[in-house]
Amino acid sequence: MRRQLIILFFSPPIFLPDDIQIWIRLSHDHFSAGICHASGSPQQSLHMRLLLARLVANLGKRQAYNEWRWMNEAVASAPSEFCLPDMVNRRCLSEPLQYILGIRFCFILSASPYIRSPGTQPFGPLDLLVRRPVLIPRPETEHWVIRLSETIQPSAQAPLSLLDIGTGSGCIPLLLCHLWPQGSIHAQGIDISPHAICLANDNALLADIPPPSECDHDMKRKNTFSATLANFLTPTFPETVMESKPPFNIVTSNPPYIAWKELVELPRSVSEYEDSRALFGGSSGLEFYEAIADFVGREDVVSADGVVALEVGRGQARVVEELIRSTGRVRHTEIWRDLWGVERTVIGRT
Repeated sequence: MRRQLIILFFSPPIFLPDDIQIWIRLSHDHFSAGICHASGSPQQSLHMRLLLARLVANLGKRQAYNEWRWMNEAVASAPSEFCLPDMVNRRCLSEPLQYILGIRFCFILSASPYIRSPGTQPFGPLDLLVRRPVLIPRPETEHWVIRLSETIQPSAQAPLSLLDIGTGSGCIPLLLCHLWPQGSIHAQGIDISPHAICLANDNALLADIPPPSECDHDMKRKNTFSATLANFLTPTFPETVMESKPPFNIVTSNPPYIAWKELVELPRSVSEYEDSRALFGGSSGLEFYEAIADFVGREDVVSADGVVALEVGRGQARVVEELIRSTGRVRHTEIWRDLWGVERTVIGRT
């Protein structure tokens, strides 16, 4: 203990910006309220400075200051749910901040109006709940989904059906439902993860996009979405498990596309916290694309003048494009680049 005290008293001072100093002072109240116990204000201040210094060492100054602010906002809003040192420790172990802050949002689905807060992931104009281990929506996905919404123009007079394979958080179909005119799209997502199905349906509730069962007599006036636990690789899919039946006007997917050999290259925040079933596409990274190509190649799965939109990993676009062309059902293809110039999305038209 004596050695520890010497280190603390003779450590160089930690200089922090004024706004961070304010957050440190505000956080004292939460420490004394029972979130974390300390014996006095000087000790609290030192403890807070050391916590922030640890966060800076792991994340870098700018990212650490932003996340420190969001953590303190979470503590202030739900002191019984959060402990700041625990949050910092989890973050320094590479757990994504969205998972750390997401717990309180399980309880506000009926809150109105909804205010953007940490613990959700912005996705276009939506704020989507995130919960471990479901994949956190990425900006490259957001980019091509918005572009798809601008490319296709459905209407309530000619509504479209959409199937999203491996829906995860529901981000792809929910954003399209939000952006397209009401009554113009009826979407269904499938996933093999019960966690994903629960989260996708929670996000639909948060985004005010009802399931078809609540709109039986009003589907012409509402876009709808539901998520169903299903494995599209089974021979009986989709006949036995889905509310919507083929043919589908649009099939979308951001399937697992990372090859097993790339595991060592992933950051810990991905490899240790996000569902491996949503990440890895077999030894080549292409196994799910091969299965999707077989699926959309079936007769009457995709309608005439239908669209297939598949997100792909770096260097996979040309191979996936050839896979869906080889079905004989997809006649025209194009490849879209993401904001960083990477070939990210393969678009096929029947």
